[in-house]
Amino acid sequence: MSSNQKKFAPEWLLEPKDINSIEQSVWPSGLARTASGDVSIAGVPVGQLATQFGTPLMVIDQNDFFARGKKVKKAFDDAAARIGTSSKTYYASKSLLTTEIVKWIDKLGLNLDVSTGGELALALAGGISPDRIGLHGSNKSLFEIGKAVTANVGTIVIDSDIEIERIASVAGAQDKIQAVRIRVNSGVHAHTHEYLATAREDQKFGIAISDVPALVEKIRSHSHLKFLGLHSHIGSQIFSMDGFIESVRRLLPLHKQLLAGGEVPELNVGGGFGINYTSADKAPEIEQFADRIADEVAKICSELEISVPVLCFEPGRVISGPAGITLYNVGTIKDVQLNEDGVSGVRKYVSIDGGMSDNARPSLYGADYSPILASRVSSAASVLSRVVGKHCESGDIVVKNCYLPEDISPNDLLAVAATGAYCHSLASNYNYVTRPAIVAVKDGSVQLVLRAETEADMFARDPGYSEE
Repeated sequence: MSSNQKKFAPEWLLEPKDINSIEQSVWPSGLARTASGDVSIAGVPVGQLATQFGTPLMVIDQNDFFARGKKVKKAFDDAAARIGTSSKTYYASKSLLTTEIVKWIDKLGLNLDVSTGGELALALAGGISPDRIGLHGSNKSLFEIGKAVTANVGTIVIDSDIEIERIASVAGAQDKIQAVRIRVNSGVHAHTHEYLATAREDQKFGIAISDVPALVEKIRSHSHLKFLGLHSHIGSQIFSMDGFIESVRRLLPLHKQLLAGGEVPELNVGGGFGINYTSADKAPEIEQFADRIADEVAKICSELEISVPVLCFEPGRVISGPAGITLYNVGTIKDVQLNEDGVSGVRKYVSIDGGMSDNARPSLYGADYSPILASRVSSAASVLSRVVGKHCESGDIVVKNCYLPEDISPNDLLAVAATGAYCHSLASNYNYVTRPAIVAVKDGSVQLVLRAETEADMFARDPGYSEE
């Protein structure tokens, strides 16, 4: 690539020494390039998957998913045990959820965090025990609360004053005692994208620290409610541990204050642990988060002269994200001439058969991703490229900045890394594009997790639609 073209690439994007190389830090452990040059995942060639299921196609390396789930659970369990307590790990279902994923979570011994009636219904259909489910949500309807209490979910997270009476009335009507937490807006911001900040004062989630004591007193006044403790969530895709530490420092004095009025057995510090999307990302290992948080909890509890509570965590992306990839078929290609400050260059625009309908994160958050040519190797030079979708939006970009082989051609297969979290969950039918299938691969075998959507599926709700 010419030095002129490098002007149009971000500083973090390094030109690869080998355009066919695979950066292991962003791809599933089971992904490799075969002797023939194409890519396989868990022993299954991606070309075979694309032929059988079509593209776009989300592929999950099941062994990788399980390895990450076990690693996360062990990290939190070990850190908690070291400071004399225990932990509960809730998989954040919003990152990726199907009935099959629920079964995986169950086998991993993880709990499950849901935030809507739909996620709750799917969790129950997947067969996980209801007492391992926690229900979140900033606007839970009476119907959703009723479904949760009827199902005997383990806990409901209260996000506003009005929910106390709603949950109490439903639990009272069923003569049940419902365990609840209070989501606290600690004011801590995890220094991520503005839309990903979910624990600041001026936003929709949580209850201000100053309002919590009165609300906990109200909870304790209801015989059909049981207060478990405080909950906080400071953001998503977090690399720095400082936000968690500051949040713990703000929550534990409140925790001590609440102990004066009764038991407060747990403290939930949320999730949002980051992953690598590009070679420039250096996400800390989950053990680092677990140990640092646990050490700070132990330290502050000692200073406050209180017992260490059960610690709860809610990871999602760190389990599902790196385990998933998306396969696309290359369509049109064009070289766009660039000129800035008298310097000219070229960016290759590579259009694929998906886009913002199956991966909205670049459009929503400016998220970066990493692609590779997956159907063959190339001896061509690397060129500055942009992978774009088929939608009628100039912001329909899947990979804004990357290097791809100069000879990339129509019908080549592209693979995009780390799409296992928030891609299927945020998928849409924009421009009436169908949503892709999800398959799981393991030890050379393939399992259909979610079939591809058809046009008939999309149009089924339109009473005026007819195939005739």
